[in-house]
Amino acid sequence: MAYKIGIVGLGVMGHNLALNMERNGFPVAGYDVDAAKTQAFLSGEAVGKQIIGADSPTALMASLEKPRRILMMVPAGSPVDSAIAHLKPYMEPGDILMDGGNSLFTDTERRNKALAAEGFNYIGTGVSGGEEGALWGPSLMPGGQREAWEAIAPIFRAIAAKAEDGEPCVAYMGPRGAGHYVKMVHNGIEYGDMQLIAETYDLLGRGLGLSPAEMSGIFAEWNKGELQSYLIKITSEILVKTDEETGKPLVDVILDEAQQKGTGKWASQNALDVGAPTPTINAAVESRIISALKPQRVKASKVIRGPVPKYMGSRQHLVDAARDALYASKITSYAQGLALMQIASQEYGYDLNLRDIAKIWRAGCIIRAGLLNDIMAAYGRNPALVNLLLDNSFRAAVEKRQDAWRLVVRTAVEMGIPLLAHSASLAYFDAYRSERLPANLTQAQRDYFGAHTYRRVDKEGTFHTEWTK
Repeated sequence: MAYKIGIVGLGVMGHNLALNMERNGFPVAGYDVDAAKTQAFLSGEAVGKQIIGADSPTALMASLEKPRRILMMVPAGSPVDSAIAHLKPYMEPGDILMDGGNSLFTDTERRNKALAAEGFNYIGTGVSGGEEGALWGPSLMPGGQREAWEAIAPIFRAIAAKAEDGEPCVAYMGPRGAGHYVKMVHNGIEYGDMQLIAETYDLLGRGLGLSPAEMSGIFAEWNKGELQSYLIKITSEILVKTDEETGKPLVDVILDEAQQKGTGKWASQNALDVGAPTPTINAAVESRIISALKPQRVKASKVIRGPVPKYMGSRQHLVDAARDALYASKITSYAQGLALMQIASQEYGYDLNLRDIAKIWRAGCIIRAGLLNDIMAAYGRNPALVNLLLDNSFRAAVEKRQDAWRLVVRTAVEMGIPLLAHSASLAYFDAYRSERLPANLTQAQRDYFGAHTYRRVDKEGTFHTEWTK
């Protein structure tokens, strides 16, 4: 029997994808350099299924139909290069090698070009949804040679999450590293979304004194409306969970020190490279970095004075305002991420379809949300839309909520509660809608100390002034 696809790397994500593929009618051959992982999988969840194990690259290649389709599920970075070097001698021109990890898109660009020069096809695909998504339906973002996409499309369409309208959450993103680029921005938006929710939790908790259980109910209610999303849903579930050991809310015993694997940071770095403003994503990354300074923060809290959070107004009024501020900030965050992809698409020749991207994020992935249907509609109305805030529907939604948004940020500032992502989102909104910004002064400063020149509002050309004369 010729197996449809090979999976290299049988960790949790790899074997869950294998089970997903087999369940959807695609027999799988699995291989891992750690033979114990292969054996554990074959003697466990793979029993009775059309899944075999291979003990070598030779055996793996011999078991697969041609052109061979091989999905690597190994950690990003050097392990991917090692896996390619390990497999390539046993492959034939026309075979398709795929990387389903969180690789940096520039690495995927490099690998795609190098393998294409030797006659191989290479797909870098974003996979979002975690372990559960891998098993029951992830959102998939493949990029690479279009002919390679066509060869794997039936498998990916079958295993992908299905949106409410039945559409699979997968689409061809574009050439070379396009798939991993989209996944990188997805993760940047995810960082921003999580930070905005965390700040709302902090405001309601420290600012209003609400218990985790009370906040759980608020988030559960919000999940029934415009904020409906996977992240809001799991937030309500997290806040009601009790620690078995102490009896306290589990969230209260978790150390407030975040970690990051790099993809959110990459999005911020790349935004600077291509000249796209992403202050909400940047704020989320910076918040994680600040959180990691736990010993310094503990020391600073004992010596640096600031206001003690105490809100004297209507509790329900602030809760309602927090909902509106979260929604407005969320729209602004998406606007930044989508605009980044549009700029990068031109920079790298990806020809990204933003409507398709919103479409495949509607189910399976971490940032799945009802809002994505509205984003799809916006790019359906205007495929050339340069910023989500210029769509009439989203512009009206944010304008309607901006008084509440400003109230929340102002209240948090007065109480000394940091809302880095909310504040950055609001500042982006105000900067984007401003016809004139103070960059005229910075241009004058640059010309003063470095003769960098400037342009004028009243005539064409480039000018320099001898400022000290």
